[in-house]
Amino acid sequence: MTVSVAGTGWDTAAAVARPARPRRTGALGGVARWLLRTVALTVPVFLFATFLTFLLGAVSGLSPAGLLLGDSATPADVARVRAELGLDRPVLVQYVDWLSHVVRGELGSSWLNGVSVSSQIGDRLAVSLSVAGFALVIAVVVGTLLGVGAAVWRGTLFDRAVTGFCSVVSALPPFVVAVALIVVFSVLLPLVPSAGYVPFAQDPGMWLALITLPAIALSLDAVADIARQLRTGLAGAYRENYVLGAVVRGLSPRRILLVHVLRNGAGPALSVLGLRIPMLVGGAVVTESIFGMSGFGRFAADGALRGDVPVVQGTLVVAIVLVLVANTVVDALLLRLRPAARRRT
Repeated sequence: MTVSVAGTGWDTAAAVARPARPRRTGALGGVARWLLRTVALTVPVFLFATFLTFLLGAVSGLSPAGLLLGDSATPADVARVRAELGLDRPVLVQYVDWLSHVVRGELGSSWLNGVSVSSQIGDRLAVSLSVAGFALVIAVVVGTLLGVGAAVWRGTLFDRAVTGFCSVVSALPPFVVAVALIVVFSVLLPLVPSAGYVPFAQDPGMWLALITLPAIALSLDAVADIARQLRTGLAGAYRENYVLGAVVRGLSPRRILLVHVLRNGAGPALSVLGLRIPMLVGGAVVTESIFGMSGFGRFAADGALRGDVPVVQGTLVVAIVLVLVANTVVDALLLRLRPAARRRT
């Protein structure tokens, strides 16, 4: 039935249908504003962080002449090498030139061997991303199962067991867990190799066997954090009025959990996950050393010990990008999961 509104020429059907378009336009506008805000925050942070990274290398007092020529280098030799590498120019000029290469993916060349830092990082980042990626999967799956189970059965023996497990695991350093895993699964029960790395394309089975133990050692702390934060967030969401309303409407416990509680209570766990992603890559220095892997973290540590400034600067830039990308992805997920946050964007 169509009812006309006197003096307007509109009917109720048009009046009801018309608000759908502004909602779509408003959603698109909210996404556009979020993108603009993200760019406005990310770009200054990236510039400031990269400037500090470059400045640390510039004021470190390290010279490529000392690494290339040794102790026998004369002042004239040092001046010549600095001039060839452009290190005799003002710091700001050097930074702008260096940044122009960084945005093109060029991170300079190592002072020790003259090899491109980008290519060396690319080779080693594949190792670290394999371990960190598998560790992230373990952390998300196990942490979610433990956190959701503890929230659903809060106050039970399972809840207390999860709390105790998280307390114990978070207190164990990764290198202690790594050594224990090697002793158990490579020495007492020789199920997997204890060291080395094989690319996935070369042998997928061996690749998985070699990254399993380091991934487990690296993931346990993240499992504990995700489980704790998820349990706290979901337990708080279960006490909200909208959950009571869903129960009154007769919705099933599974639907209440998946549609209402998880959507509104997963925010703290996602925030922790955003911080954990770069930490999994950067925190693999000890793990890679124990398991005999030449990864990104070990490469960065070796470059710092040898005073290879371009290597240190390049690895820090990659770490900065990983942090910014992880935070952006988490912000996007939070915006998607929380309608109230999306309306305020």
